[in-house]
Amino acid sequence: MDFTIRDNLKLIKLTLNGDEPKKAIKDALLRTGQKGANLILNRTAKSRGIQDAPFKAYSESYAKWRAKRGKTRKPTLFNKGQMLSAIRAKASSEKATIFFSSAAESKKAAFNQKTRPFFGFSRKDKGELAKFFIRNLKV
Repeated sequence: MDFTIRDNLKLIKLTLNGDEPKKAIKDALLRTGQKGANLILNRTAKSRGIQDAPFKAYSESYAKWRAKRGKTRKPTLFNKGQMLSAIRAKASSEKATIFFSSAAESKKAAFNQKTRPFFGFSRKDKGELAKFFIRNLKV
């Protein structure tokens, strides 16, 4: 079986033999999806967007409101933690998907994505995830 990973920079082709390549691929894709979700969460906690640039600052009034409640004035997209804790990963033998587990949290994320893009990967991230996938592919 041939399996191809496409990245913006390179094409990786693997030839798999044996009885359980689909399970091995699915397991590696699930781990890679979880790694991708963690990349998003860690970067967001540092107030950084997809391209690792700092998030646009909160408005002064909203930053003051957050400070009164003991929360950071830096935009981390973390208020009660519900949106970010709803990020999940799942996989099939063909692809990994990172998504929000509830429609309400997905709606919040779409709103935040317009102002502070956080849900996605840079070219560098994609390369790291491709390498991670290959290291985790156990056939």
